[in-house]
Amino acid sequence: MKDPIEKVVKQGVSWLADSGPEDDIAISSRIRLARNISAIPFPVNANRDQMKSVLKAVELATERTSCIANPIELKIGEMSMLDRHILLERRLISREMIGGEKNFSAVIFSEGESHGIMVNEEDHIRMQVMKPGLQLGEVWKEIDIMDSLLGQELSFAFSDEIGYLTSCPTNVGTGIRASVMLHLPSLALAEQINGVIQAINKLGLAARGIFGEGTENLGSLYQISNQSTLGETEDQIIEKLESVIKQIISHEKNSRKILLENKREFLLNFVGRAYGILRHSYMISSQEALNSLSALRLGVDMGMFTSVDIHKVNELFLLVQPAHLQKFAAKELEPEERDILRAKIIREKLHQK
Repeated sequence: MKDPIEKVVKQGVSWLADSGPEDDIAISSRIRLARNISAIPFPVNANRDQMKSVLKAVELATERTSCIANPIELKIGEMSMLDRHILLERRLISREMIGGEKNFSAVIFSEGESHGIMVNEEDHIRMQVMKPGLQLGEVWKEIDIMDSLLGQELSFAFSDEIGYLTSCPTNVGTGIRASVMLHLPSLALAEQINGVIQAINKLGLAARGIFGEGTENLGSLYQISNQSTLGETEDQIIEKLESVIKQIISHEKNSRKILLENKREFLLNFVGRAYGILRHSYMISSQEALNSLSALRLGVDMGMFTSVDIHKVNELFLLVQPAHLQKFAAKELEPEERDILRAKIIREKLHQK
């Protein structure tokens, strides 16, 4: 039987296309909607038959509505832990779907991975849409259509008083989680990033790492998202988030300009050292690779390189992740073996014309 994840690993991800508005700083925009089917307990309390009926209902609704073009479905319970981690690294599933048997959990997604549905995660349905750059408005239009189409086929749990009912109280109401992944290396270099994060928190937003809650901010990558889903409309939540994102982007651009004007040698040294590490290392950890790729991306975006393709840099952010490395090697690797392979892949990618 052909490896079901092989096609996924070989295809590119649309949210890393570097082709959207403000894409030098805004890597991607994503919106998730949490929904549950009425009269069926949330996954945490549902039995096997109920979980199975949810999966069948979502599969049928997805097929009837064509809400995902050319859908690919993967059953989580049939996948190895390595393959589950690959889906996590590609932002197709959440950390909650990694552990356990997950016999009736699945992910259904489009080619290019811009549209997807997680089935029987924390909620019965977690649909998401991702696009490159700052495109929250466009993402909202597309996921709103998906939500409406699925809602025609499925009866969502809803209260006239508080809105959509969800497993976690923090998602009750609209069930929306909107986020933008930002690359903020200059604010980090200028030691302003902590102040920015504190300001974000005061505004009721959250700043998380590349893989969401509880993950590190490696490579100066931050996911900025809403925390409140109750008491505001979806449009209000998105408008507030986008306004803050635009301010952060402006601060990052200004910081880059100041660094280039006042600390040019420092900036060139920072970027040049990172490029040297990436081009000539024979062992490199995941943390060092992401941080060095972040510095290199900064240099490319600021026009310091003519021979480095930004798309290869973006691709490497994904390829250097532990699960992708081990899939490439077709076997489990010890940490030191991963560091060796990671360095080899980076050298080869950056050497390509």
